[in-house]
This record gives sequence, structure tokens and C-alpha cells, in this order.
Amino acid sequence: MKNKHFTAILDIIGINPFVFVPDEILEQIFEDSEKNKSPIPVKGTVNGKEFKQNLMKYVGEWRLYVNLLMLKNSPKRIGEIIEVTLEYDDSDRSITIHPRLEQAISDSKLATANFEKLIPSRQHELIRYINNLKTEAGIQRNIEKIIRHLHGETDFFGKRVE
Repeated sequence: MKNKHFTAILDIIGINPFVFVPDEILEQIFEDSEKNKSPIPVKGTVNGKEFKQNLMKYVGEWRLYVNLLMLKNSPKRIGEIIEVTLEYDDSDRSITIHPRLEQAISDSKLATANFEKLIPSRQHELIRYINNLKTEAGIQRNIEKIIRHLHGETDFFGKRVE
């Protein structure tokens, strides 16, 4: 599929800026992805800047959420018309868990059980966080924080283990 280009008015729901995707582009993405349930991985550009994101259905409508990495100051730009290209992204988005984080989780039955209970996006958030750290000290310190979080002792990014 070729990139599908459209313009859209940046809107907001709660604290999340988004645009609606035109029906003909949605239909092409459904066809290319062979699914019509969210999330659907997509890629494209916003005002010329490349992104990878998930297309999400919320309250019966499909939305492309526009985060700060996609559009600088997006929450302050509500009402602005933006240019978007969008297509299904069939690239492998799997991420590998840092070996030390994997070991720390597997060393604790409670941490393992609580990690497995997390929704996949939350698991990926924790894995990506560790994978993006640069120093060994930072990696170790934050693995310890994640384990305390998975033990229910502390919040991590303001979130509690349910």
C-alpha cells in the first residue's frame, strides 16, 4: 500500500491529542492488516516527521493519538490542522527483555506472577525503560525499583501493581 495522505484537525480527549482517520484510509489499513480490532500498528508522518504508533478504537471511533514525540507541544496545538500520512506497519515490533531484568523477575515468584498479570503494553513499558538506560548503575538501580514495584512495595511511573 502507498502512504495515504490526509489533513486533520488536532483534537483532544482527556489529556490525549488525536486525529480521526478518514474512512477510506481506515478500510485500507483493515485490509492490509487483516484485522479491525485495536491496536493496529501503523507508521507514517505528522507534518513530515516519521512515527510508529498504534491505531486505537475508543468509544466506537478509530483515533490516531498524537504524542509529543510525533508533534512537539501537541497538547497546546489543539485545533491546528496537521498533515498526516498513514499506513499499516507490518514490521516486527517485538522487544527483548534485558537479561538482568529477566533474571531478577524470574528469581522472585511474586515478581514473576505480578509481571505476567500486567497487560502487554505495561510489560513493554517496563522492558523499554530498562533497555533505554545507558549506565550499568542506572540499569541495576532501576531493575531494583521494578522488582520492588512488582512486589507491590512502590509505585513505578505513578502506577501500582493491581
